[in-house]
Formats: sequence, C-alpha cells, structure tokens
Amino acid sequence: MSKPILIGITGGTGSGKSTIADALYSNFSKDCIAMIQQDMYYKDQSHLSMEERVKTNYDHPMAFDNDLLVEHLKALINGKSIEKPSYDFTVHNRSKETAIVESRDIILVEGILILEDPRIRELLDIKVYVDTDADINERGRTVESVVDQYLNIVRPMHLQFTEPSKKYADIIIPEGGHNYVAIDILMAKIRDILK
Repeated sequence: MSKPILIGITGGTGSGKSTIADALYSNFSKDCIAMIQQDMYYKDQSHLSMEERVKTNYDHPMAFDNDLLVEHLKALINGKSIEKPSYDFTVHNRSKETAIVESRDIILVEGILILEDPRIRELLDIKVYVDTDADINERGRTVESVVDQYLNIVRPMHLQFTEPSKKYADIIIPEGGHNYVAIDILMAKIRDILK
C-alpha cells in the first residue's frame, strides 16, 4: 500500500462536518477508507470527580489528547493499525472500549479543532472547512442548558479557535452537510485518488 491520503474535515459544532464525513465514508468500501473522529480523543478524566468532569469545556483545544491523535495518525500513515479510543459523554470520560482501525488508502479525520493544531494540519493532505454558523446538539439536555452552553462556551470557542483555522483549509464548503455538489466533488476526488 502506498502512503494513505489523509482528508481533514472541520467546522463548528453542528456545521455538518460529521454529515459530510459520514457521507464520504459510507460511499466507499471499508477496504479502502477509514475514519477517525477527533471527539473520540477527548482526554481521559478518570482522575477527576464527576462534578469536575461535568465542567470540561469540550470546545477548547486543551480538552483533546492531540498527542495520542498525532501518534495514531502517524501510525496509520506508516501502514500500522491503531486502537482508537472512544468517549462516553454520559460519564464525561473516555470509555474502556477501543476500536481497531486499520490503515487504508483514504483516512478521513473529522473534528472541530483538527486544523487548529499545526501537528495535525501538517499530516493532512486535503483540508476541508465546513462553513456554517456554530450550533450545538442537545444530547438530551434542557433547552436552557443548551442555550447557556452555546452562548457561554460553544460560540466563544468557535470564534477563538475553530473559525480562525478556516484560513488553513484547501476547500471551504458553505451550507454544511446539505451541500451535495461539494460532497459529490469530494467523492470524485477520492475516486480519482483510489485509481
């Protein structure tokens, strides 16, 4: 296998980046494509009480174990498999479960801050920014808590860290996951790479 092509897909919370990554991933054989989600790389917080874990700002670069993510991406680039961590938002901590990810010709890397870290940026061959207003998923919470988190955490972190990373993108996709023309163009590019 030749060196894999890493395609980074980023954008604000709720921008449609996951929709686009999922659309690309589901349209190709799993023998040729793999996916890494940055939000599986939140730091282990076992040393913290539940009360302290709940206060984690998941939209800040310090919430991520980017050292491990970079190590895993380099392993995949070198044709090795990894044990991708998983994160359990119900307990605000990394799960004991991991998933084996084999190196593939195409590796999708999806997350809100993948272009913010220069080490990750340098590993990406194609950098995609999904340009839609920051939003938030409810994850089973009250509307008040969602609005409060959006105004006090998500929006400020988006403006401070995610939005400025747009300048590093090779492709900027407006209209989020509903931009089917952009998704088709990315699929055509992946097909071209796989040839």
